[in-house]
Amino acid sequence: MFEFAKLCLKKLKLFVLFWRRIVFVRNNFKCSIFKKLKANICGGYLADQWMLYDFDHNDKHEYLSEFDWYRSRYINEPFDFLLNNKIAATEILKQYVRVPEIFAIKNKGILSTFEKEVIDYKDVIEILKREKSLFIKPYGAGKGTGVNRLKHLEDAFYIDDKRVDESDIMHVLVDRDNWILCETIVQHSYADHIYDKTVNTMRIITLRDISTNEFKVFFAVQRIGTSETIPVDNGSRGGLVANIDIDTGVLSEARCLHNRNVYENHPDSGAAIKNTKVPEWNKIKSDVLELARRMPYMYFIAWDIVLTKEGIAVIEANTSSGVNIIQLWGGQRNDELGDFYRHHKVIK
Repeated sequence: MFEFAKLCLKKLKLFVLFWRRIVFVRNNFKCSIFKKLKANICGGYLADQWMLYDFDHNDKHEYLSEFDWYRSRYINEPFDFLLNNKIAATEILKQYVRVPEIFAIKNKGILSTFEKEVIDYKDVIEILKREKSLFIKPYGAGKGTGVNRLKHLEDAFYIDDKRVDESDIMHVLVDRDNWILCETIVQHSYADHIYDKTVNTMRIITLRDISTNEFKVFFAVQRIGTSETIPVDNGSRGGLVANIDIDTGVLSEARCLHNRNVYENHPDSGAAIKNTKVPEWNKIKSDVLELARRMPYMYFIAWDIVLTKEGIAVIEANTSSGVNIIQLWGGQRNDELGDFYRHHKVIK
């Protein structure tokens, strides 16, 4: 009876997600209502996916849909919750790899640290003054939602590079709830050279191969922020995404989830993206695979990695990954990811 109730709850959640995140979601591309409904109803695609994947000329049956992605979130059950909360994930991962230090937590209106059970907002301001640059982010949300970079430099306060008063910082801290304040990781010069206004992360996907049952690096992209996405680099916010050649670590041209443009150079900095090589790529792959092996109960992990001068740092680890950043370079329904989804009964 309990398992049946869990199945019914899962079906209900997916039903609600279908209407909230697919049918009624805001679209970035202009699309006729006919195409939108056709995309939504006939396969669970977003209207944006119809336009991004050019289904007027490409076969949609070659592509995984947004609804397929939502169903894939359950692959790591019953352990998926461990990575879905940023505090829990940090506490687990810090045993094995560098993660951004969490300096303050606000949970249900109560401020605290790992050293002190109750602090006040003035204490948080003092932490910011000491550390100079910190990220505030919800501990249970993704896609860069609700993320801001707070800075204190030369007696001035900034939110996402915009100069503000201390009272503005205080408003952010007071008005929001359920957040963490964490360290700003300083990225390697190769990422700074492309664009230094955002922390540019690699999304590296590991999965347990369905043939060998061994972990492998399945896919990797370099995410790159723009002036429109500061302080984050998320593709879902309009950031750029360049494919990383798994064997060589060399970047392709960059693409965007909000248009069909191709960027061989960064639109703001002018720096070359295409043919840039990620330093120490083989070691990065080796280190990420070792992390995956530390969590053998997770069959699929999408790692958000920053390369620093000292090695990798894990910003987040996710139990699923949006399919758009993968399928910018071709559909996956009849390829390896589709086969993986079928093996785990996500799709037929």
